[in-house]
Amino acid sequence: MTTLKKYLSLYLALFRTSFIADLEYRVNFMTRFVTDVIWYSAQIATFEVLFRHTPKIGDWNLAQMRVFLGVVFIVDALYMIILSENLDQFSEKVRKGDLDLLLAKPVNSQFMLSLQKASTAMIGNLLLGLSWFTYSLLQLPDFQWLRLFWLIVLIPCGLVALYTMRFMIATTAVIFTRSENLQFVWYQIYRLGMRPDSIYVPWFKWVLLTALPVGVIASVPARAILEPPHLALFAWAVILAVILLYLSNKFWKYSLKFYSSASS
Repeated sequence: MTTLKKYLSLYLALFRTSFIADLEYRVNFMTRFVTDVIWYSAQIATFEVLFRHTPKIGDWNLAQMRVFLGVVFIVDALYMIILSENLDQFSEKVRKGDLDLLLAKPVNSQFMLSLQKASTAMIGNLLLGLSWFTYSLLQLPDFQWLRLFWLIVLIPCGLVALYTMRFMIATTAVIFTRSENLQFVWYQIYRLGMRPDSIYVPWFKWVLLTALPVGVIASVPARAILEPPHLALFAWAVILAVILLYLSNKFWKYSLKFYSSASS
């Protein structure tokens, strides 16, 4: 508990520092927000157009798909705020020698690499995602609001799955120094998780819930509030998050065996 409190205090300090730094570029807040509003609008428009030609996609109708998009927007915004900038700059830190400084600090290096900088300009995205999510829930007839408690567990699990997969792919830069092509592969895999898992054939849906578990990012949390409880699926999401977090740490320690300091 003491260790957890120490790291929480450290992250809050890093978040505060990031927020102060981002305030120096106020125009950046607005431009990034506008850019992502366009991205969100494009996702919404895509499904709105598709549902003009069909009453259902996979298992869900338009109202349910709007809820799914709300979950996607919330998870994506949390990822962008907390993790994205750090993991996107991973290769640069390796090439420029910034990794040396982080490894020398008396703090867990994976923690520092993953959470050193928060993108506070993305807080507006989170508010936008929450607004759309609330609107979509209000369109559901007889929605049971107590189901939202599932999200307290399942959204963090989806975020952990998203983080660990992205982190392990980014970590390949330590082994290969340059791994831009693998980063491109990651974005294609991530896009699969931004679509409901029910649109895929059964065997590929299984892959997206196990081998490449991007299905737990948004589809599983959305199912928790749209369908009768799938307790086995929810338990798997929790177990998977723990396994992936463990594997990411093991892979990070393994990759450091190949690291040669930029100053050497």
